[in-house]
Amino acid sequence: MQTKEQVLALIRDALVEMFELDPARVTPEARLYDDLEIDSIDAVDLLDRVKRLTGRKISAEDFRSVRTVEDLVETLHRIMSA
Repeated sequence: MQTKEQVLALIRDALVEMFELDPARVTPEARLYDDLEIDSIDAVDLLDRVKRLTGRKISAEDFRSVRTVEDLVETLHRIMSA
């Protein structure tokens, strides 16, 4: 099982690599759509990357409540801990 800090690092690395974001912008409080400009197609790509990196799938239902990087960390950590 990974810690939340490890999950955050994994997500930050994926966002920086995929969308060429400044790592300093990828904070737990950053809103995916508003602050990081991640649109719905980008979100699908991100979910695919997370699945490939972790072997765990985040369902559309689970992702529906994700608004911030921290929400994504919490959701992924919960799925990986199950």
